[in-house]
Amino acid sequence: MVGRKDEIAILQDAVQSKKAELIAIYGRRRVGKTYMIRQVLDKQIVFEFSGTLNGPMNLQLANFSAQLTKCLGSPVPLAVPDTWREAFLNLERYLEPIVTQKHSVVFFDEFPWIHSRRSGFLQAFDYWWNSWASRYPMLTVIICGSAAAWMIEQVVNNKGGLHNRLTRTIRLMPFTLFEAEAYLQANGIKLPRHQIAHLYMCTGGVPHYLSGIGKGQSIIQAIEKMCFTKDGLLAREFENLYAALFENPSKHEEIVKALAMHPGGLNREEIIKNCNLSTGGGTTRLLNELKESGFISYQTAFEKTSNEGFYQLDDAFTHFYFRFMAERKLTGNDLWEKISKQPIYYTWAGYAFERMCQQHILQIKKALGIGGVATTQAAWRTTAKMTRTSGAQIDLVIDRSDQSINLCEIKFSQTPFIITKQYASELLNKEQIFQMETNTKKALFTTLITPFGVVKNEYKTGYVHSEILLDDLFS
Repeated sequence: MVGRKDEIAILQDAVQSKKAELIAIYGRRRVGKTYMIRQVLDKQIVFEFSGTLNGPMNLQLANFSAQLTKCLGSPVPLAVPDTWREAFLNLERYLEPIVTQKHSVVFFDEFPWIHSRRSGFLQAFDYWWNSWASRYPMLTVIICGSAAAWMIEQVVNNKGGLHNRLTRTIRLMPFTLFEAEAYLQANGIKLPRHQIAHLYMCTGGVPHYLSGIGKGQSIIQAIEKMCFTKDGLLAREFENLYAALFENPSKHEEIVKALAMHPGGLNREEIIKNCNLSTGGGTTRLLNELKESGFISYQTAFEKTSNEGFYQLDDAFTHFYFRFMAERKLTGNDLWEKISKQPIYYTWAGYAFERMCQQHILQIKKALGIGGVATTQAAWRTTAKMTRTSGAQIDLVIDRSDQSINLCEIKFSQTPFIITKQYASELLNKEQIFQMETNTKKALFTTLITPFGVVKNEYKTGYVHSEILLDDLFS
C-alpha cells in the first residue's frame, strides 16, 4: 500500500473496536477504495458483495445468493430470495456463528448500484443494521461507493433508519504528487519529477490511471498509448466515468465540458447560460453532485461573499479529455508528441499546472514555512470596469493569520523562468492594485511558483520575496 496512512489507521482501529462499526467509504471512480479495503482487511472479511451497474433487482438478488453460497461452501446453490429482507435473513444465518467468535467484516462494494428503483434494498439494509448487525460488537460493516453524491445524500446524511448510525466516514482522495511518485516507484518505474508532474497534469492522482505507464516507457509514450490508441486504458474512460456515477449523466457532462473550455472558472449564471440549464433547484443538484464527487470545486474570490464565487473543473483527466481527446483534429501515430509542440498544449499546461498547485496548498504552505499558520486561500481578480485601474488578476492569494499575505503567481515553463523588465512591472502593478482595492494593512509578499525555479537577475532580486519549485510540491 502506498499512502493512505490515516485511512488505514481508521480501518485497523475499527476492526479492533469493542462495538459494532458501520463505516461509509466514498470517493471518485478508480481511486482505489476496493483495493485499500481488501489489502487492509482481507483476513477479516467474511462476506463481500458488489452491486452491478444498472442491474435489476432480480439480478442483484441472484448475485447476492451466489456469493453467499460461495461463502458457505455449499455444493447446492441457495435459492434466490424474492426480497432483500429475505436475503438479509439468509445472511444472518451465515454470520451468526462467526461474528460471536471473532472480529469480522461484511463489505458491500458499489453500494449505490445495489439500490435499484423500488427494490427496497436501502430500507432492508437499515432494518438489518438496526435490528441485528448493530448488536454484535465484533462486527464491522463497510459500505463503499463511487457515486459520492448518492453516498452522501442517502447514507451520510440519511434522514431515515440510518440517521446518525454511521460510526466512521472515509472520503478517499486521489494521490498527491508525493504519493504518485511512491506508487510509480513501487511498481518499478523511476522517472524524473517533471515527467511525473506531466503525467499528473494529464490524469490527476488517480491510481488506476497511473497504472497505465509501463516500465521503460517515456511519459510521451505512456500518454500516447493510454489515450490515443484504440484499446488504450483511457480511450473510453470518459464514456464510462460519468455514466457509472450519475443516473442521467448528459447534463453533468455538459457542465464539465463548459468548465473545461473556461478553465478560469464560471459562476452559476454563466454555467446556466452555457449549458442551457434552468435556474431552479435542478441546477443546484447537478452542481452539488459534481462537487461532492470531486470533479468540480466552488471557489470564493478573495474578500468576496460566498454568493460571488465561481466553479472550476478539478478533474485533470476530464480537462485533458475535452482539450485533446474529444474532438481530435490530428491523426496518425505519435499524436501526443505532435500536440505537445503546438500552442494549444502550452495554454492547457498553464492551467493544468495552476490547478495542480492549488491542489497542493499544504505543500506550498510547508515550503513557505507557514505550515502551522492559519490561512485562507482564494484567487483574486478585478477588472477595469470595477476600478479606475487597468485591472489585475492573482492566481492564488494566501491570507495568513500572522498579518501577512502571499500573492502567488503560478507560471508553467519547461526551463527556469525568466523575469523580464515588463513582467517585473506587471508584478509591481498587481501588488499596488491589490493593496489599493483591498485596502489591506497586512504585509504583502510576492511568491512565484514555477517547475524549475526563477533565473536570478535584478528583477527577481527586486520583485520576488519567495519562490516555490516543483520539488516542493512533492514534499
